[in-house]
Parts: sequence; C-alpha cells; structure tokens
Amino acid sequence: MFIDELEIEVKSGAGGNGCVSFRREKYVARGGPDGGNGGDGGNVILKVDPSFNTLLPLRNMRHYRAGKGTNGKGSDMTGARGSDLVLFVPKGTLVRDRESGTLIGDLTSDADSLVVAQGGRGGKGNAHFATAAHRAPRFAQPGEAAIVRWIRLELKVMADIGLVGFPNAGKSSLIRAISAARPKVADYPFTTLVPQLGVVDAGNLESFVVADIPGIIQGAHAGQGLGHRFLRHIERTKWLLILLDPTDPERSVHDAYQTLQDELKAFSDVLARKGFSVAFTKADLPMSDDQEVALQKLADTLTEQKIDHLHISSLKEQNLKTLVRQLNERVKSNERWYPEIEKEPKRTTQMSDPLDEL
Repeated sequence: MFIDELEIEVKSGAGGNGCVSFRREKYVARGGPDGGNGGDGGNVILKVDPSFNTLLPLRNMRHYRAGKGTNGKGSDMTGARGSDLVLFVPKGTLVRDRESGTLIGDLTSDADSLVVAQGGRGGKGNAHFATAAHRAPRFAQPGEAAIVRWIRLELKVMADIGLVGFPNAGKSSLIRAISAARPKVADYPFTTLVPQLGVVDAGNLESFVVADIPGIIQGAHAGQGLGHRFLRHIERTKWLLILLDPTDPERSVHDAYQTLQDELKAFSDVLARKGFSVAFTKADLPMSDDQEVALQKLADTLTEQKIDHLHISSLKEQNLKTLVRQLNERVKSNERWYPEIEKEPKRTTQMSDPLDEL
C-alpha cells in the first residue's frame, strides 16, 4: 500500500529533576551539597531509510514517545539520559507543523535526519549552585518539560523526469519499455493508481529516475480524477515529459496539450516554471486525416517554440533511444528543484534558575 500523507503526534522525553542532597559520612565534617543533575530527555528524530518508498510503516501508531530523563541522585550522581526515538521515513519526506503549516524540514538525501521534538534538559542538582557565599543550597532545578506536537508528513518522490499525460496516453507503457519498472498496463483509464519509479540506463555509466503518476484530466488541480493527489510528486523533478496520444478519439492532440499545460500551471508555480519536452505516443497506430493534421500543426508550433518533441512507440521501441538520450541531457543540464526551507523557530522555553529568586 502506498501512503504519502500522514499525521502523527510526537513527544520528547522530559528532563529529570536535579537532586537536593548533602554528604553525611562519618568523619567528614560539613560534607556539603552533593545533589546530582537530572538526565536530559530523549529526542524524537526522523531519519531517512533509503529502502522505504512509503510512509506505511508509521501508519499503525499515532503517538510516539521518547524516553524521560531520570532524576539526579546524591553523591553527585547524574541521572541517565532518556533514550531517543528514531522514526524511519522515505527520502523525499516533508515535515510540517500540523497546526501552523510551517515547514520544519525536508529530508532529501539518504543521510538526512531531523529532530522534530527536542528532549527537555535535565535540572541542576544543589551541588551545582554551591558558592563561597552560599555553601549549602537547599534547592535544585526541575527538569525541563517535554515537547508535544502534531506533525504532518508529506512524501514527494525523488525522481529526475516526471511523466505527465491523460489516462491511457502511454506513460506506463513507456516506463516499462525504458526501465525495469513494471506498472500495470491496460486499455482502461487510471490503470496507474500510485506513483511508479523506474531507473533508466542512459549508457556510459549514466542513469536517471523517471516518475509516472496517475493520469491527469481536466480539473485535476481542483481535485478531479486521481492526478491531483500526485501532482506534487513531480514538483521535485528536474524535467517533465508530456505524453500526448494523437490517436485519442475523445480529444484532439492540441486540446490535450493545452489542457495539460493549464492543469500544471493551475496546480503550482513550480510546475508552471518547469521545463518540459513532448512525446507523441503510439506511433505504431494509424491516424485519421484530421488527427494527422492536428499532430503536424502542434509539431510545427513546438518547433517554433524550440520545444523538444518526438513521435515514439513503446511497443515497437521507435525513437526510444533518441528520447532517452535527450532526457539524459536535460537531467544533466538542470539543477534539481528544492523548496526553501523555513528555519524552525528557536526554542523559547527557558529553565528557571533558583538563584534568581535569592
């Protein structure tokens, strides 16, 4: 099952309290304070696991807790630190605060990790507050409280090329033909229900990743069909490949192209600005005279606009090598898009210091 959105509550560990204690040993006069510090609470950490491609492992629980710090003890014994809780997520996971929607972090590489709830600091024992003027403090500092927050996890798959097209435009057939991915292929709409990734061998030890999302229909940006839910998955790609079926009896190739352009622009500014190429699919199928005229007219327009376009057949593997070569060059010449990450607000909670009250 593919899960790309999830809300969970995380709670860090509270810090342990400092200890009030005095040395009471035989033959040790005026032993003085020896209360130890409390241990720090554990953090809740999100860490990328490259083997994950869904948020499904986190679906079974809604509340996650890190370990509490233990209290300090006499003889200057510091309490044990609470254990961290590490939650593994797939690469490409965005983390937002559920209440404010603020972006906390974006985990985009295999080594990324993010502290989403920092453990409370342990309180100081009375030994910490002993001074020449105040040799026997009878107070200690309480541990800092735990942080509790709801976070929203959003997965955006990491790929170089995003395939865009209407249902049955040939996206799944293409990704099967140029990679080892095996998405379902059938002659009915929405055979692709979740994003599919395929690694394409471009030769010379070069490769790139292609993402296939469910077909887009008119009104997708507003929630029509399945494509709207997955359009965000191609926001990260370096380049888009728009697939158009000239043999589609329901719409002309020009109308299909214009509708897809409108949907991408309406969904986000990121997709509106992203570069793209066009592939006319199913070159092995016959076309009517009107379809041939519409295809040639759109091809001439794309040529004038200097937009790459090819007529391909995934079944006959027509022009697929040329297409792969062109896409590989686009991947190498375009930087991957990343969102600007808003800095997480600095901690504002301050621990009270008993000395301030003296």
